Amino acid sequence: MPKSLKIKLEKIRNQKYKSKDFIIADAKDGDLAMGITTPGPLRDNQGKIIQGFKKLKDYKKAMEVMTKSNLVDIMLMSASVGESLVEKKIFKSSPVTPAIRMNDTSDIWLMRNSNYRSTNPRPFRSARIDRVSKLVNLGLFSVTFSKNVDFDLAMLNSYRNFRMESLKYKFSHFLEVFNPPIDIGMNNEELGDYVNDCIIKAIAGQTKEERPLFLKIAYNGPKAMEDLASYDSENLIVGILGGSKGTTRDCFELIHKASKYGAKVALFGRKINLSENPIGLLKLMRKVVEENTTPKEAVKIYHDQLNKKKLIPDRSLKKDLEITDSILKL
Repeated sequence: MPKSLKIKLEKIRNQKYKSKDFIIADAKDGDLAMGITTPGPLRDNQGKIIQGFKKLKDYKKAMEVMTKSNLVDIMLMSASVGESLVEKKIFKSSPVTPAIRMNDTSDIWLMRNSNYRSTNPRPFRSARIDRVSKLVNLGLFSVTFSKNVDFDLAMLNSYRNFRMESLKYKFSHFLEVFNPPIDIGMNNEELGDYVNDCIIKAIAGQTKEERPLFLKIAYNGPKAMEDLASYDSENLIVGILGGSKGTTRDCFELIHKASKYGAKVALFGRKINLSENPIGLLKLMRKVVEENTTPKEAVKIYHDQLNKKKLIPDRSLKKDLEITDSILKL
C-alpha cells in the first residue's frame, strides 16, 4: 500500500502542495516521557474521567484504531510499542507510516514527582538504530537549545552522531526542536528568533542525504513561523508539535494558525490522546486545515458530536471555546 506521507512529501517538494496534502502525525511515544500515566485517565461508559489510568494495551489499541481510520499519515511510537505493532502487521496494508522516537532528551522526562525540566536539557538515547531499523525506516530525533554553549554542544554532537549512524543504516528521520524548558531571558519574539536561528545553524552543515525530512517545532507565533517556513521553502518543510492538552479551541487554533503561516505538518500527542473523542477530533482538525472551518465553529461541531454520542465533555462549551495558550492570541 502506497504511504500517504511519501506522496504528500513529494507534492510539497515539487511545489504542488494543496491543503489536503497537510501531514498529520499521531504522536503516541509518550511512554518515553510520562511512564504509567501515558495512556491517559480512565473514563466510564459516558466518557467521564474517573480515578486511575488506562493501561498499555489501551494505548496500543488506540493506535490501531487511529491507524485503521486513515486520518493520520504517521504513527509515532516508542521502540517497544512500535515493535509489537509492526510485528502485528497493522501497517502492512495501511497508508500510515510507522515511526519510532529515536532519543529521549532529559527535557521530556515528565515522570510524576520529578523536576528534570528545571535545568538545562541533556541528550540521551534509549532506542538503538541497529534494532529499530529492522522494524521501520523513519525515526524522530529531538534536540533542545538553551543558550548554554556546553549543553547545546552536547545536543549538536549527539545529533551529528545519530546522523552518521542513520547514513550507515539508510535510515530517514525528522527533527524535533523543543523550546528550552528553563527561562533563558527572552520574550516570545526573541525566543522565536533564537530557536529559528538555532535550527538553520543545525542543518546548514548537512548534505541532502542526511537532512531531516521535515521539522517538528513549537509554535512561537506568526512571525517566527512565517520566517522559518519561507526561509527555504524548496527544501525545508516545517511542522508543529502539539504540546499540552489545552482546550479543544487551543487544538484547532494551533493547527489553523500554524497552517496559515506556513506549516505543512502537525504532530499532536496529548491533544489527541487526552480528548474525549480522538477520531472526531482528527476529522475536525482536517476540516480546519482543508475546508477552512473556523476553529470556533469546529469546537461547536465537536461538542455536538459528543452530545450525539452521549459522551460527557471534559469542559463546558463556553470553557472549551476559550484560547488558553497566550501565543495563540497573537
